[in-house]
Amino acid sequence: MAKVQTKNTKRIFNHDETISAYLFLLPALLFFVGFVIIPMILCLVTSFFDYTMTEFKFVGLKNYSEMFFKDKVFLKSLFNTFLIVVVSVPAVTIFSLWVSSAIYNLKGWICSFFRCIFYLPVVTGTVAVTVVWKWMFNQYTGLFNYVLKAGGVIDKNVSWLGNEKIAIWCIILILFTTSIGQPIVLYVSALGNVDASLIEASEVDGATKLQVFWKIKWPQIMPTTLYILVITTINSFQCYALVQLLTSGGPNNSTSTVMYYIYYEAFKLYRYGYGNAMGVILAIIIAVFSAIQFKVAGQSRD
Repeated sequence: MAKVQTKNTKRIFNHDETISAYLFLLPALLFFVGFVIIPMILCLVTSFFDYTMTEFKFVGLKNYSEMFFKDKVFLKSLFNTFLIVVVSVPAVTIFSLWVSSAIYNLKGWICSFFRCIFYLPVVTGTVAVTVVWKWMFNQYTGLFNYVLKAGGVIDKNVSWLGNEKIAIWCIILILFTTSIGQPIVLYVSALGNVDASLIEASEVDGATKLQVFWKIKWPQIMPTTLYILVITTINSFQCYALVQLLTSGGPNNSTSTVMYYIYYEAFKLYRYGYGNAMGVILAIIIAVFSAIQFKVAGQSRD
């Protein structure tokens, strides 16, 4: 009889505890549903409509067919976005790992100093960072042209942001410098948590530094690497502020990205349905890239 009462008491306690937990989660859950789930559903639904300021008409897959078969600007924006991702994600990951490996064994305050320096662009406002870079890239008064001319590298000023072939690489450079701060901090922390006894044992057995890194450190920091890859990929796909503030997609759409083009179509031309269709495609692409990264990282860890 006592055992039955104890079980009932535990069941009631667990039930009350579950209800309390959900009540505490309710504000965040309501926020998530209201500002994430419902907008996602509306985005998907309205992508099948000709949705403008004056019209709301079902058009089926017309928005999607227009994107891939008629809209050259979208295809150019998609190419630019892929270029940014393919270049910046590996560069950020490799450079961050290299810097972290170089500084994590330094004295405490020196390591903290370097982490602070690299993390500074992350906590600095995007607008402030962009204004500084825009001044450095200025064709007439910019720092780059001044230094390169003084060093005899160039004879005349270069229009960095006005050249179709150069402008996109300027965007990638800025994105790179503003993206390495968090990965460096995460990698320093991950390297510090690697089992030191395994490293010492491998060194006693005559393993080289490369073998120690590849066989011991790399598998243990793989979860951190996966997180960095996914977050950096998502941020690169969603590159918008830099484009908007520096070039507005120009010259001749050479720096236009999918995120910027969504903004242009939806909030300048008021083609909300078409903009939402592009948002759906971008979400699918990001999901596919993330799934591939999880798959590859899982195999590497095994």
